[in-house]
Amino acid sequence: MSDSAEASGCFMKWKYSRHFTFLKQADKNITVICKLCPGEKKLSAAVNSTSNLLKHLTRQHRQTLLSDPCSSSTDNTAATPAKQQNLILLQQHRKCYVVEEMLPLRTVESPSFRCILNKIPVCGKKAALPDRKMFSTYLDNHNKSFLGMTAHWIDPSTFVRGHAALACKRVRGRRTYDVIGNEIEQVHSAYGLNSKVTATVTDNGSNFIKAFRMFQKSDSDEESEEDEEVTFTDVDQTLSTESEGQFSLPPHLRCASHTLNLIFHDVEKWLQANEAKFIYRSATSKCSAMWTKANCSSVASELVDNFFKKKLIVPVSTRWNSFHDALSRITDIPLAELNTVCTQFGIKCFTDREYLFLKEYCIVLKPLTVALDILQGEENCYFGILLPTLEILMSRTLALQDELKLTASLPDIIVKAIKVRFSSMMDNKEALLAAVTLPKFKLRWIREEEKKDMVRAMLTTECRGLSLEDQQPAQDHKNPANSTDDFFSFEEDDCTYSAETEVMEYLKSAGSELGVLSQFPRIKAISLRYNTATPSSAPVERLFSLGNLVLTPRRNRLSSERFERLTLMRYNNFFKNKTAK
Repeated sequence: MSDSAEASGCFMKWKYSRHFTFLKQADKNITVICKLCPGEKKLSAAVNSTSNLLKHLTRQHRQTLLSDPCSSSTDNTAATPAKQQNLILLQQHRKCYVVEEMLPLRTVESPSFRCILNKIPVCGKKAALPDRKMFSTYLDNHNKSFLGMTAHWIDPSTFVRGHAALACKRVRGRRTYDVIGNEIEQVHSAYGLNSKVTATVTDNGSNFIKAFRMFQKSDSDEESEEDEEVTFTDVDQTLSTESEGQFSLPPHLRCASHTLNLIFHDVEKWLQANEAKFIYRSATSKCSAMWTKANCSSVASELVDNFFKKKLIVPVSTRWNSFHDALSRITDIPLAELNTVCTQFGIKCFTDREYLFLKEYCIVLKPLTVALDILQGEENCYFGILLPTLEILMSRTLALQDELKLTASLPDIIVKAIKVRFSSMMDNKEALLAAVTLPKFKLRWIREEEKKDMVRAMLTTECRGLSLEDQQPAQDHKNPANSTDDFFSFEEDDCTYSAETEVMEYLKSAGSELGVLSQFPRIKAISLRYNTATPSSAPVERLFSLGNLVLTPRRNRLSSERFERLTLMRYNNFFKNKTAK
């Protein structure tokens, strides 16, 4: 009886014992039930060690284990020698101090902070003090995965773009393609959107790409369903069999902004392998030194303000445009003034060649940053903007080639990267129809006459295939008794001229506003179908940015469900207030 009490007492002293129910002791082993597992999952462990139970928590319930404050998934206080417990507690409280006091991560590298830690007596050998990289890894282990989804539509009568947040839900476990596909389908089903979504835009993550490749319903599947004969199946066998593909996802589009952003990596890769790598490295390293100095030193920051009358822009890793903007701010400063500040900072001065290289670098990449800003829009950004933007981007980039000296080959590299990364989109039917049915573009952005004829024929064929219902979007039916205009409404012939004539008249029409489409019912129906999607997934990134305002450090115990509700309410209230103005 005393041995059992001693074993259970040792188990109860363990900090994770609340996740288990003690059953019995047999010789040198104890048996417990995991409260986190479904059903009654029995586990055994030694009476003097809980390592087996900790291994189970780490493998099966890692998120629950990591959610415990000031805990580590690898420590075992009950089985740790007493000489090392003080050292472990010091490491734990060092992390908790930075997190709970909401201090910047650079605090762990502060000399005064390290001096305080070194004066704390510990038993045994002192562990190495962490730097920001080690501490960031610790924080990353505590992150939660969320799936954000927004919806976008076009009012068929006013052509006003609308948007709303649908979900910002937590995804537990591994984010495999089948999990992603199931989560997307659940959101669509919850809002009744399964048959209404024209396309879904995601980033270029492999799990998203595979999810749509596996579960996207192709046109051939629809045709086979119409042609196949009636067959009889065993209902019991069908219901009892679990198989993949029980749901289908809408057509998939990759985020154009993400793809365009990858071109910067192509440019950097080329610079690192080219003879310009030495000047590129030396010039950017001096810029980095200036950013670090001005950002970390108040004296240096005041010196910049007094000398340049404006602050230096520090790049953000998640926004490549900020790197270009930061370099542009430096190149806007005359070389003599720039080197004067470098001397006072104790940084090597820029050479004439390095300064010229940075100037040309910013000039060549400027059209790319403008294209990124256009594709990341939302209010007046339609899928049809993609191809004209890419065509103009390539032509303007190549036009800069004659005025370059140190980076004369860079425009060709950028254009080649655009053609490779957007190869599947250049002749895409949906993208071409979306672009030509925007009155702002029509066929003006296409230079080759052969391609113009091809797109014109494609549009005519699409117009011929439209039914009368496709040309008349569903509208809300009002009570005739409450509206005199509706009472005296008469049906008119919508197809007063052929598809060929409508296409010809549309392409000759003046005006670039979407309201012009009201005169061409077939063109309008095609435009609404293919331009509803946005070219990028930037709206979801804005949703996550809004989530950062909801999940503040002092609200770190907010549940995932309540966090989602607050984020959606905040996002959608903003949308309603904005459209009400």
